[in-house]
Amino acid sequence: MPDGRTRRHALHGCTAYVGDGCVVERIGLRRFVRMLVVTWETTATSVVLVTPPELGAVAPNVIRMPEAGADAAIIDPRVWDTLASWLVVGGRLAACSVHELARLAAIATPAFAVLVGEVVALRAIELASGGGPLRGGHDPDASLAPLVDAARASPRAAEALVAALALAAGLKRRRRRP
Repeated sequence: MPDGRTRRHALHGCTAYVGDGCVVERIGLRRFVRMLVVTWETTATSVVLVTPPELGAVAPNVIRMPEAGADAAIIDPRVWDTLASWLVVGGRLAACSVHELARLAAIATPAFAVLVGEVVALRAIELASGGGPLRGGHDPDASLAPLVDAARASPRAAEALVAALALAAGLKRRRRRP
């Protein structure tokens, strides 16, 4: 957060939306930013995450734009994209592809990275075991490729990969019946 502290927010019951906004850098100078606004049904609080203002163009004063407040957290664009794409669809892991889960694991806390890894393992086994028109015939190792690539660059994604491999080793692959 802007004050340097870490805060935890429960995502249950939250609504997220993405929009364009601006940040006032000094009097007369505004910059465009992308805003991710997370609100909760039960409280009147909201959390605003923005992309770095120094990467945005100068916003003319004649254009009315929502302003991100001084309490808006400025985060890396790659992290912002990952969070926004995940939260806008409801924050459900089951709705994510293996590639999206690998991106999420790279920015996750250690415990959440392990959970993401287990979901990736289940997805890989599901793709390999058949059961639908687009399933079956996949190698589980090939399904884990996005997570393997992410693990080369991120220690959290590496933890997710270890969890995925551990879970996949413990589960028996279901065979297709003729």
